[in-house]
Amino acid sequence: MSSRKLIILFVAIEICIIALGLLSEGYSLTALQTITRFSGRLSLFLFSAIFLLYNKPRTITVWLSDRFYLLFAIVHGIHLLELLSYVYLSGIKLVPYRIAGGFLAYLFIFAMPLFQTYKMRGTISNRTYSILETIFAYYVWLIFFLTYLPRVQGKLPQVGGSFAEHVALLGWVSTLLGMKLSAMIQFQKKNVN
Repeated sequence: MSSRKLIILFVAIEICIIALGLLSEGYSLTALQTITRFSGRLSLFLFSAIFLLYNKPRTITVWLSDRFYLLFAIVHGIHLLELLSYVYLSGIKLVPYRIAGGFLAYLFIFAMPLFQTYKMRGTISNRTYSILETIFAYYVWLIFFLTYLPRVQGKLPQVGGSFAEHVALLGWVSTLLGMKLSAMIQFQKKNVN
């Protein structure tokens, strides 16, 4: 699928999430919280594909197009707008040291499409790009993990969603790392033999 069509598809899914949130909760802060939560799930779904396939360019291009980092930046950017709107409207006070890691992740998310363009043009080496990709993948994975861990621990009761949902999402994020590490070990065994 072309990058443009895939971006349109994911934006349409985001619009459906907004519509369903408004239909189920009305025009309320609860609706915005629900919309933000499910938009985050969509971002996690997309990130999961990128995390598992970023070092398999043919496969990820077939599944997500050659501009998959741009797609993720757009989808997660929509989530960020929803999240900031919810934080502002609900009057939540942000603690700078607690959001610093997430802020850095967002900078990385918005920079990766640029790095990908540089790589396509030959402006940066394949080695540099590979290092940036690896740092991006594992750092953003860590932020997703640290997003769901305190929810499971019961440290963020106001975030919405059920305990079972948070456990399932933390389990999924943990499984992603297991799948990635397993694939790396199998790859290294093939190269040794």
